[in-house]
Amino acid sequence: MDDDRILTIETKIAYQEKTIRELNDELYRQAREIDKLTTLCNTLLKQNKALSELAIGSTGPANEKPPHY
Repeated sequence: MDDDRILTIETKIAYQEKTIRELNDELYRQAREIDKLTTLCNTLLKQNKALSELAIGSTGPANEKPPHY
């Protein structure tokens, strides 16, 4: 192999390694963001369930019959 061909191959490998590192970093960042969003969704679901259970047992305006009945 001549030196130019080896240099070309080494350059391509260096760019590929850089791209792989960047993709890995982005994948890690996205996985952390997904974990945060999953935690937030679970918290909101629990809060919604707790509020729904409170509303079912209450006699607030949501459970009262309208005056025309």
